[in-house]
Amino acid sequence: MPIQKATDTELRSLIFENARVVVKFTKTDCPVCERMGQTFRKLSEDARYQDVKFLLMDAAENPVSSKEVHLSGTPFFAVYLGGILIQCKLVAEENELEELLAELHKV
Repeated sequence: MPIQKATDTELRSLIFENARVVVKFTKTDCPVCERMGQTFRKLSEDARYQDVKFLLMDAAENPVSSKEVHLSGTPFFAVYLGGILIQCKLVAEENELEELLAELHKV
Protein backbone atom coordinates (compact mmCIF):
# COMPACT_ATOMS: atom_id res chain seq x y z
CA MET A 1 0.00 0.00 0.00
CA PRO A 2 1.48 3.42 -0.87
CA ILE A 3 2.62 5.69 1.94
CA GLN A 4 0.29 8.63 2.54
CA LYS A 5 1.36 11.94 4.06
CA ALA A 6 -0.98 12.98 6.86
CA THR A 7 -1.63 15.95 9.11
CA ASP A 8 -3.00 16.39 12.62
CA THR A 9 -6.40 17.11 11.08
CA GLU A 10 -6.42 13.95 8.94
CA LEU A 11 -4.95 11.45 11.40
CA ARG A 12 -8.06 11.01 13.55
CA SER A 13 -10.26 10.01 10.59
CA LEU A 14 -7.55 7.84 9.00
CA ILE A 15 -7.09 5.70 12.11
CA PHE A 16 -10.84 5.05 12.26
CA GLU A 17 -11.26 4.46 8.51
CA ASN A 18 -8.44 1.87 8.47
CA ALA A 19 -8.30 -1.03 10.92
CA ARG A 20 -4.49 -1.18 11.00
CA VAL A 21 -2.33 1.95 10.78
CA VAL A 22 1.35 2.65 11.29
CA VAL A 23 2.58 6.24 11.43
CA LYS A 24 6.17 7.34 10.96
CA PHE A 25 6.97 10.71 12.55
CA THR A 26 10.02 12.29 10.99
CA LYS A 27 12.05 15.50 10.80
CA THR A 28 13.88 16.92 7.82
CA ASP A 29 17.28 17.03 9.55
CA CYS A 30 17.25 13.41 10.76
CA PRO A 31 19.67 11.02 8.98
CA VAL A 32 18.19 7.96 10.73
CA CYS A 33 14.73 9.08 9.51
CA GLU A 34 16.02 9.04 5.95
CA ARG A 35 17.51 5.55 6.33
CA MET A 36 14.37 4.23 8.01
CA GLY A 37 12.34 5.87 5.25
CA GLN A 38 13.72 3.31 2.81
CA THR A 39 12.74 0.50 5.17
CA PHE A 40 9.29 2.02 5.72
CA ARG A 41 8.73 2.25 1.96
CA LYS A 42 9.91 -1.35 1.42
CA LEU A 43 7.58 -2.67 4.13
CA SER A 44 4.66 -0.64 2.78
CA GLU A 45 5.05 -2.55 -0.49
CA ASP A 46 5.36 -5.95 1.22
CA ALA A 47 2.35 -8.22 0.58
CA ARG A 48 2.31 -9.27 4.26
CA TYR A 49 1.23 -5.74 5.17
CA GLN A 50 -1.29 -5.05 2.42
CA ASP A 51 -3.98 -4.48 5.06
CA VAL A 52 -1.93 -1.83 6.89
CA LYS A 53 -2.25 1.88 6.16
CA PHE A 54 1.20 3.52 6.17
CA LEU A 55 1.26 7.20 7.10
CA LEU A 56 4.08 9.73 7.17
CA MET A 57 3.92 12.81 9.39
CA ASP A 58 6.35 15.66 9.93
CA ALA A 59 6.77 15.92 13.71
CA ALA A 60 7.30 19.69 13.71
CA GLU A 61 4.29 20.39 11.49
CA ASN A 62 1.94 18.15 13.50
CA PRO A 63 2.30 19.09 17.19
CA VAL A 64 -1.06 17.67 18.30
CA SER A 65 -0.32 14.15 17.06
CA SER A 66 3.29 14.36 18.25
CA LYS A 67 2.08 15.22 21.75
CA GLU A 68 -0.60 12.52 21.71
CA VAL A 69 1.98 9.76 21.13
CA HIS A 70 4.50 11.36 23.53
CA LEU A 71 7.04 11.80 20.74
CA SER A 72 10.53 11.60 22.23
CA GLY A 73 12.63 11.94 19.08
CA THR A 74 12.68 10.78 15.49
CA PRO A 75 12.14 8.49 13.72
CA PHE A 76 9.19 7.71 15.96
CA PHE A 77 6.54 5.16 15.03
CA ALA A 78 2.98 4.84 16.29
CA VAL A 79 0.79 1.79 15.67
CA TYR A 80 -3.01 1.95 15.77
CA LEU A 81 -5.44 -0.94 15.78
CA GLY A 82 -9.13 -0.19 15.43
CA GLY A 83 -8.53 3.49 16.12
CA ILE A 84 -6.62 2.80 19.36
CA LEU A 85 -2.92 3.51 19.87
CA ILE A 86 -1.41 0.15 20.83
CA GLN A 87 2.30 0.91 20.65
CA CYS A 88 4.68 3.79 19.97
CA LYS A 89 8.43 4.22 20.24
CA LEU A 90 11.67 5.36 18.67
CA VAL A 91 12.82 2.89 16.03
CA ALA A 92 16.22 2.83 14.37
CA GLU A 93 16.45 -0.68 12.90
CA GLU A 94 14.40 -2.60 10.35
CA ASN A 95 13.74 -5.55 12.67
CA GLU A 96 12.27 -3.19 15.30
CA LEU A 97 9.82 -1.83 12.75
CA GLU A 98 8.88 -5.36 11.65
CA GLU A 99 8.19 -6.22 15.32
CA LEU A 100 5.83 -3.23 15.56
CA LEU A 101 4.01 -4.35 12.42
CA ALA A 102 3.73 -7.88 13.81
CA GLU A 103 1.78 -6.41 16.76
CA LEU A 104 -0.97 -5.45 14.32
CA HIS A 105 -1.52 -9.06 13.29
CA LYS A 106 -1.56 -10.67 16.74
CA VAL A 107 -5.21 -9.76 17.23
